[in-house]
Amino acid sequence: MPELLAPLAVSGMIFFCTFTAAVFGMVLRKKLPDDHLSEDSKDVIKLVMGLIATMAALVLGLLIASANSSYETQSGELQQVSAAIVELDGILAQYGSEANDSRHKLRVAVSATADKIWPKDGVRVEKPTLAANHVEAAAFYESIAKLSPTTEAQRFIQKRALEIGGTIRHTRALMLEQANSSISWPFLDVLVYWLSMLFVGFGLFARINATVIVAFVIGALSVSSAIFLILELNRPYLGLMHISGAPLRNALAQIGP
Repeated sequence: MPELLAPLAVSGMIFFCTFTAAVFGMVLRKKLPDDHLSEDSKDVIKLVMGLIATMAALVLGLLIASANSSYETQSGELQQVSAAIVELDGILAQYGSEANDSRHKLRVAVSATADKIWPKDGVRVEKPTLAANHVEAAAFYESIAKLSPTTEAQRFIQKRALEIGGTIRHTRALMLEQANSSISWPFLDVLVYWLSMLFVGFGLFARINATVIVAFVIGALSVSSAIFLILELNRPYLGLMHISGAPLRNALAQIGP
């Protein structure tokens, strides 16, 4: 399914479920005997609806907070990796001309990663994986290990470069693992059920007219757009709200001979 259509399809289904539930509630109102909608019955229904609304609000807030936290974490880690890449290139430049090949391989690896995740034509063929650009990254790390330092300063630089390279590799692997969906689908399923039951209750207290229908449409759009926001934040490298590749592109512009 195309990148944008996945969250749209899910949020569209949620809009359909909640709005249909409201319409069902209005139809059910006409079918129920009068004693089922007495004042005592309405009080009980309102209490149950209040309980469901509270639980739904808590779960919705939890999902939004979780998705936003994952998004912010990924964005911060990308900035850290970009800064580490610039630092790594800087110390390799101090090593001397012997490290030019390593700097070139670093540039190739970073460029390949940037083009894979943020293609210039805007068309991404697949989700980033641990195997992406493995060859370029391995060639860069190997080139550092093969350096033959002749001075104490060069030995220190080589050791420091290997440390930074290992940190970048670890953070990169962590980012790719974290890029996998962190959303709790059982939570989302239960939330949709609660929201649908709420709209059924709303429908029980409403008579069918244009104003009520518009209100229900607005309400259903509101909850479905909230779910769309959660799904978008949960895909930091895809969709409309994907993380910008500017930090990595800026680092790329500063590295390599």
